[in-house]
Amino acid sequence: MNKADKYYLENLNLVLTEGCLDENPRPRYKDGTPAYTKFITQVFETYDISKGEFPIPTIRNTAIKTGIKEILWIYQKQSNSLKDARGMGINWWDEWNIGDDTIGQRYGATVKRYNLIDNLLEQLKNNPFGRRHLMELYQCGDMKETKGLDPCAHLTEWSVRKIGVDYYLDLTLVQRSQDYLMASHINKIQYVALQMMIASHLEYKMGKFCHFIQNLHIYDRHFNGVKELLSRKPLKQQPIIKLKENKSFYEFTIDDFIVEGIVGIEKLSEPLEIAI
Repeated sequence: MNKADKYYLENLNLVLTEGCLDENPRPRYKDGTPAYTKFITQVFETYDISKGEFPIPTIRNTAIKTGIKEILWIYQKQSNSLKDARGMGINWWDEWNIGDDTIGQRYGATVKRYNLIDNLLEQLKNNPFGRRHLMELYQCGDMKETKGLDPCAHLTEWSVRKIGVDYYLDLTLVQRSQDYLMASHINKIQYVALQMMIASHLEYKMGKFCHFIQNLHIYDRHFNGVKELLSRKPLKQQPIIKLKENKSFYEFTIDDFIVEGIVGIEKLSEPLEIAI
C-alpha cells in the first residue's frame, strides 16, 4: 500500500469514527438543500518526492491533468477569467461565476496583483536559505473588493536544503477547508506539479511535499462514495508524475507532464454531487 492510500483510508475512517457534524452550513446543493458535513480538524500529511512518494492513491482515480491545468491557470496565466479556464479544459469553476464570467478578485487575480510568482522565484534563487518564502492567496482586501469563493488552498511555504552539491526544494501547502472526496488528491498533486515547475526553473531537485488541512470534511451526500472506497483493496503500484524536460516556469504546458503507474485505477461508480 502506498502512502497516499494509507493516509486516505486512515482519514476516511477517522471521519466516520471521530468526525464532528456541522451546523447551519453555508454551502447548498443545486436543489437548494443545505450541504451538511462530517469533519475532522488539523490533518497533516507528508511525502518525500525525492524518494518516490507521491500523493496519488490507487483506490480511486485522480483528475491529475485537469488539476495541473488549474495550477497553470492560477499561477502561470494568473487569471480569474472563466473563459480562460474553459479554454484550458477546466469547467468545475463555472459554479462560482460571480456574474461577469470571472471568479472575482481571487486566486490568479491575486497572484497577478501582488506578483507572487516572480517574487518567489527571485527570493528562492537569490536567498535560497531564507525563511520568508511564502505565497498567500487569502488577501482580505481582495475578498472585500468583490464577491467570490474565499481561497481554500491558500498558503504555500517554501524551503531549500543543500545536500552535498544539490539543492532540494520543499513545499508545505496550508488549506483552510477541503471537500475530501471531491478535491483532496487533486489539490495535493496540483501543488506537487507547481513545486516541480519551480524546482525545474531554479535547477533544484524535488524535496518534500507536506499538506496541512484545518477542516477536512465529507458531505452528507458523499457517504456512499466513502463506503465504496473503504471496500476497495489498494493496488501495489506507486503512481508518479515527471517532467519531460527542465524548462523555465512560464514555458511549461500540460504536455510537459508525464503520468505513470495509473493503469487499473478505477473511478467511483457514482458521480459526486457538488456543494456550492
